[in-house]
Amino acid sequence: MARPRNRDYGELRHELVDAGGRLLAAEGPAALTTRRVAQETGVSTTAVYQLFGDKAGLVREMFLAGFERLAEAFAAVPRTSDPVADLLALGHAYRANAVANPHLYELMFGRPIPAFQPDAATAALIQPTFDTLVAAVARCVQEGEFAPGEPYALAVRINALAHGLCSLDLRGALGGADEARRHWDDAFDTMMRGLRATE
Repeated sequence: MARPRNRDYGELRHELVDAGGRLLAAEGPAALTTRRVAQETGVSTTAVYQLFGDKAGLVREMFLAGFERLAEAFAAVPRTSDPVADLLALGHAYRANAVANPHLYELMFGRPIPAFQPDAATAALIQPTFDTLVAAVARCVQEGEFAPGEPYALAVRINALAHGLCSLDLRGALGGADEARRHWDDAFDTMMRGLRATE
């Protein structure tokens, strides 16, 4: 197969990443081979090697793609005059992205492929998603909506809650979609009330 033309790169990359994610989620690490991924997308293994270098490069791209999609979801959240509502909207965007990309979520936040460990350069590429959360928390503190606190530490707690809920949600442990949403709203309402500044 010839090297993909520039206008084809994004689409093919997206298809290969999703194919790899689906194989990993459905069949485990052993199923994630360049041959299987190529078969799933109807291309030759040459295309995989040309785009990603090797299997390790594919896994790295799958990892980064998950965070790229999360960053896009965060960027789509409008900024309003209510910092707490904006923070909650980021939480809902996080959940929506997880539900839309369950095949990438475990790779983003777990270790389904023990050999894959993001290096410093890769970690730097995904850092902006967490920085977005820290900035939203800092705004809540600065505008007096939250009690004084270190935004980074508060963001870690909020992120842990979101991750725990999403992990359970994707495994069906929170019930159906409506019930899962109620659990999400109740949990965040409780946390937000705990962070609120006292009158």
